[in-house]
Amino acid sequence: MSESQIWDTVDAYFSAHLSPDDEVTEAALRDSDAAGLPQVSVTANQGKLLQLLAEIQGARTILEIGTLGGYSTIWLGRALPADGRLVSLEYSPKHAEVATRNIARAGLDKQVEVRVGAALDSLPLLADENPPPFDLVFIDADKVNNAHYLEWALRLTSAGSLIVVDNVVRGGRVVDADSGAGDVKGTRDAIELIGSHPRLSGTAIQTVGSKGYDGFALARVLA
Repeated sequence: MSESQIWDTVDAYFSAHLSPDDEVTEAALRDSDAAGLPQVSVTANQGKLLQLLAEIQGARTILEIGTLGGYSTIWLGRALPADGRLVSLEYSPKHAEVATRNIARAGLDKQVEVRVGAALDSLPLLADENPPPFDLVFIDADKVNNAHYLEWALRLTSAGSLIVVDNVVRGGRVVDADSGAGDVKGTRDAIELIGSHPRLSGTAIQTVGSKGYDGFALARVLA
């Protein structure tokens, strides 16, 4: 068995016992695939990790940057109390349309709002509404703007909030300081911002699995 086949098999074992997809999450993936959306959603065990992090946080308000088909949104939304709120920002109207249907099927449409447009345009508008600080922010959009999204996350959170940045390893390319690739530079900028910002304490973890070699960063807002 190849290394990638081992990763797939282990992921399938963990997911089957600890985070099995149900009719709702399976339908979300199926409809996303049918609509031609990129197959870059988090895995089931990663989705369950997001749900657990939100539950550990006692999150009542969640901000997601990058909705895609709403798969991760559903996992996060399931952690919310009945009066909780999740705002998800999605650039593509097509993706947002699919996500909105998937979220409604999950029974989360009263708690989850999908806003369409470039996140760097939506975030200032959201800030102008002066919402309560978000308890958890999940950043999983275009990697070029990771550091900008992180800066906005800091403006929209308070002490004790948690920020998760997905896909930070880039297949190992994150260590290439001379890379001209926007996704690498954007990710390095975010990692270095977490490491240097006085309001943040964070770490990054490498992962392997059915989505290959990658990882995520986790940062807690200190003040």
